[in-house]
Amino acid sequence: MPPPVLVTRPAREAERWVLQLAGRGIGAEAFALIDIVPEPMAGDLADARTRLGDYHAAMFVSGNAVDGFLQPNQALAPVQQVLAAIDTRAWSPGPGTTAALLRAGWPAARIDAPAHDAPQFDSESLWARVAPQARAGTRVLIVRGGGADGVAAGRDWLVAQLVGAGAQVDQVAAYRRLPPQLSAAQQARARAAAADGALWLFSSSEAITNLCQCLPGTDWSAARALVTHPRIGDAARAAGFGAVHDTRPTLEAVAASIESLNLGNSS
Repeated sequence: MPPPVLVTRPAREAERWVLQLAGRGIGAEAFALIDIVPEPMAGDLADARTRLGDYHAAMFVSGNAVDGFLQPNQALAPVQQVLAAIDTRAWSPGPGTTAALLRAGWPAARIDAPAHDAPQFDSESLWARVAPQARAGTRVLIVRGGGADGVAAGRDWLVAQLVGAGAQVDQVAAYRRLPPQLSAAQQARARAAAADGALWLFSSSEAITNLCQCLPGTDWSAARALVTHPRIGDAARAAGFGAVHDTRPTLEAVAASIESLNLGNSS
């Protein structure tokens, strides 16, 4: 039997990926290495939601950003009513975020995202699509996650491009990204997976950082990682993973990579 795949996305997303991989005959386990805690709809978050129509576009960094920002709230107008009354576009870095926008009721005609066959789903690929929209005076809201203090935080490459084009950028945190609290059993599972041939599936460099913080001193030289972006691969190598393999972030590409690696592992 091929070694299992450990899916390190936040819990809800990890469970979904486990089910999707199982549907392709691939054994996987959810091993969330980032905890997602939605922000209360108050303060700056509620203010940005109320003023959504003031922006040319709202860029959502992830499906969690969509869910946190568009969460139902009795004190605010219903999302569908708001979206029907404004022309604001949604900028999405990839299929998962786009799917969350569609579920929330955002009109497909007002969503900009990288092409389905883009080499990567990231800020660079998104910018290639939306750069013509950015000009002096364009107002853009970036909805992202924050740290334990709730302050919006993350990679600022897209912010720099927008500011360089003369756009005005506001940022707001719709959720907090926290390190997991691993149980003794989870710690034991992770240490075993450092040497038993399990394949760690990483879609975030932050997950690697959290793993190393939870298990300081662990030797990862016999561990295998499958990463969905070159920057994540760099983080895995820096953490000491002995084998790091790259894949595109789509389910099809990830499944094909897993099957190829398992085939090679069994030969």
